[in-house]
Amino acid sequence: MPGWVDEAFSDYAKRLPPETPLILKEIRAEARGSSISAEVVMEREAQRIDAAMPPGAFVVALDEHGEPLTSVSLARELDRWRQGGRDVALLIGGADGLAPRIKQRADARRRLSDLTLPHGLVRVLVAEQLYRAHTLLNGHPYHRA
Repeated sequence: MPGWVDEAFSDYAKRLPPETPLILKEIRAEARGSSISAEVVMEREAQRIDAAMPPGAFVVALDEHGEPLTSVSLARELDRWRQGGRDVALLIGGADGLAPRIKQRADARRRLSDLTLPHGLVRVLVAEQLYRAHTLLNGHPYHRA
């Protein structure tokens, strides 16, 4: 990832309180080529996702066909997640997206935008929106609707 992605992600992650840590677990993208199908690429990446997943986590697949999110609805979800007491894994797919089996087993599927966004930008967007959700829940003036 470009330096600005890591810098922006880290900036928002460190703004969150210790009881709401934002930890990035990056998996290696599968090498692509003309002799390997998108399905094979997604399945190999799915195996890495499975290995990186915290046991018992509430899994949210970020997917173009998921339910749309607003900042306010994400704040409500963040509140439920905190109350649930489980780790939450927000999954961002690779260039081909998430494997169908990963999306099917997810506890929730959410769409960030109708636009196609680059992976690095999604990372920053998720971190910023989680921080925004936290500020909404705490009455902080960061979010101005």
